[in-house]
Amino acid sequence: AQGHGAKGDNIYEFQIEFLEPVEPKPVCRVTQRQLNITVQKKESNWWERLTKQEKRPLFLAPDFDRWLDESDAEMELKEKEEEKINKMKIESRVPKDPFKHLKKGYLVMYNLVQFLGFSWIFVNMTVRLFILGKSFYDTFHTIADMMYFCQTLAFMEIMNSLIGLVKSPLIPAVVQVFGRNFILFVVLGSLEEMQSKPVVFFIFYFWSIIELFRYPYYMLSCIGIEWKPLTWLRYTTWIPLYPLGGLAEAVCIIQSIPIFSETGKYSLGLPNPLNVTIQFSFLLQIYLIALFLGVFVNFRHLYKQRKQHLGPKKRKMK
Repeated sequence: AQGHGAKGDNIYEFQIEFLEPVEPKPVCRVTQRQLNITVQKKESNWWERLTKQEKRPLFLAPDFDRWLDESDAEMELKEKEEEKINKMKIESRVPKDPFKHLKKGYLVMYNLVQFLGFSWIFVNMTVRLFILGKSFYDTFHTIADMMYFCQTLAFMEIMNSLIGLVKSPLIPAVVQVFGRNFILFVVLGSLEEMQSKPVVFFIFYFWSIIELFRYPYYMLSCIGIEWKPLTWLRYTTWIPLYPLGGLAEAVCIIQSIPIFSETGKYSLGLPNPLNVTIQFSFLLQIYLIALFLGVFVNFRHLYKQRKQHLGPKKRKMK
């Protein structure tokens, strides 16, 4: 090699005749400080010395930070074997779940049924509006039964998290399931005046689009399959859809407050001498604040999930 040394720019070379055969192609790596050349033995065994000549060349010096003699190597190998045996013992002590396949089958079927249900809702609404030219106003009467089924079945997500079938945190599941079912059953289901409003279309449409990617992603995860485009859609589409869905739900609440105030539905009258009536419309105003807090909780949870699944992977240090 050509380099600058004590005698200036010169051609530097050296020869080493190893004790036993080595691989003909060494691995070279140039750094700012030095040139590293790694030479591999042809056979992995211990040498008495490095070179054929018994006396070590003057220009050679051992790197004691990387030095390993035969006794040290045997000890290191022994420790690795013991670690491997201990790991196998620990794994053997962990009882195998006899219902593992049954649980997996249940989760696959649950996510499949929900995916098919929300797919039917999405396709039906899309065809009716953009192909048949139907209006926004009959969405509830044509879609409500399937939405009732899917959202009632969604209570299983809370149970799955409670009993440990899935690793999803409980609070985001509770917030989403109870929030949606409150809108569906209490606000829309109990007020006929709300069922013909255009906001129903947007609520159902945003809900269905979100689930078109969420449920198939979970279904494939149950059987150990990851499809990268689906993973990206699962952890990206919620960015516009969750705020839009929350906004649509808020509009629905605001539109229902005057109706609940006029009808007095679900209002609670306390007995005398208090003679006070708690208006359900007032509770809806409080729920409106809780709605945006719930959107924030789910938004933060999904943002963390997105960083975990789509963020830069940490490189393992060798």
